[in-house]
Amino acid sequence: MLDNELRELYQDIILDHQQDPRNFGPMENPTHHAEGFNPLCGDRIQLSLQMDGDEIQHVKFSGSGCAISTASASMMTEALTGKTRAEAEALSQGFRDLLTGQSQNAEDAEDSDPTGLGKLRVLAGVQQFPVRVKCATLAWHTLEAALQKESTTPTRTE
Repeated sequence: MLDNELRELYQDIILDHQQDPRNFGPMENPTHHAEGFNPLCGDRIQLSLQMDGDEIQHVKFSGSGCAISTASASMMTEALTGKTRAEAEALSQGFRDLLTGQSQNAEDAEDSDPTGLGKLRVLAGVQQFPVRVKCATLAWHTLEAALQKESTTPTRTE
């Protein structure tokens, strides 16, 4: 029963964020910017941040991608606003660990959320589709490039 409920919640959240992505569109005068590309499926993302010192004030993304890529980017932008660089980096690592199975899965974390992932945990369902993990993590790899102000485009194939 729980598996079906989680699967339905996963699908509902993916569709909601894919159909109505939050923080989608270009940003004027970003302080940080990076572009990401997944050559395996063609997903492309442009990520822009406005930072005040060490704090992320605003995050926007644009580009084209599958439902999982778009939903992950949309959810990421919501989760990052107001976070410090260190908090954003920790959140990114926690999210990638969750999707690659290096962290506890969504079913094991009913009352506690030691990673601080919150509703991002629903994307743990992507674990069941290894090829889709790359779609879900593209925005997060692009975030890391933006935070480091890398001029190269991160391309993820691993």
